[in-house]
Amino acid sequence: MKEELHIAYLQQEIAWEDPDQNYQLVEESFARAIDKSGIQPDILVAPETFNTGFSNNISALAESDEGPTFQFAQRIAKQYDALFVASWAVRDYTGIHNRMHWVDGDGNGLYYDKAHTFRMSSEGSQVERGTQKKIFRWRGWRIRPVVCYDLRFPNWLRNERLDPTKVAPSYPPEPVPPLTYDLMIVCANWPASRIHAWNTLLQARAIENMAFVVGCNCVGVDGLGIEYSGHSAIYDYEGKPLSSCQPGEATATTATLRYADLQHYRNRYPFYLDFD
Repeated sequence: MKEELHIAYLQQEIAWEDPDQNYQLVEESFARAIDKSGIQPDILVAPETFNTGFSNNISALAESDEGPTFQFAQRIAKQYDALFVASWAVRDYTGIHNRMHWVDGDGNGLYYDKAHTFRMSSEGSQVERGTQKKIFRWRGWRIRPVVCYDLRFPNWLRNERLDPTKVAPSYPPEPVPPLTYDLMIVCANWPASRIHAWNTLLQARAIENMAFVVGCNCVGVDGLGIEYSGHSAIYDYEGKPLSSCQPGEATATTATLRYADLQHYRNRYPFYLDFD
């Protein structure tokens, strides 16, 4: 278990339907933030559909699962010995998915398919809904992936108590945590017109699930004329902000999460013992 997890997250102004330009923007933005902080990141987080923007042209923009965006993700993950986390459109034999990828420098890739496609846009009719809840482990932390509209559905994201007798032992042995995940990462294209809901829901998900929450959003005006103001932030298990990006500013920043702080809070206030 890595006691301190270093997060670099990008509040990106996405170049509309231009993957190559977005790869360059992401690489340069992370390099500046990491050089400035002096922190070696464990996880790099970019917004939902960071390579193209949240376009109606999903069918034409969707890639194979190990296409050029996956290859970019692998390269930047290898550069920093970190996990690269973001979503982009993928086409496979089952259809098109808004797929949140978890890519390491060795090219190992896990994924979560967005479960709640946005019915008020063309995503609702073009993209297959994911059906599986997933939790990934990275450097000992248990992490729940979330894509944008998923954030509105607390039952889907509910943290659950772990039964120690049903958890496979680890080697070397580690104590079994009380809950299924420690950290939630949300990649989004959440419009400025509904930013109050974004801020409120991030805090609510952190409080009710007793977990850290990273909310990574974009800024600027997209090709459909929709404005985004960012408000990317990291909240602790009490819903208090640990780190944030300046609203409206394209920037990357870093933060450190401490597992001992989370553990201390859960031990002191074991609200999870009374979860429904």
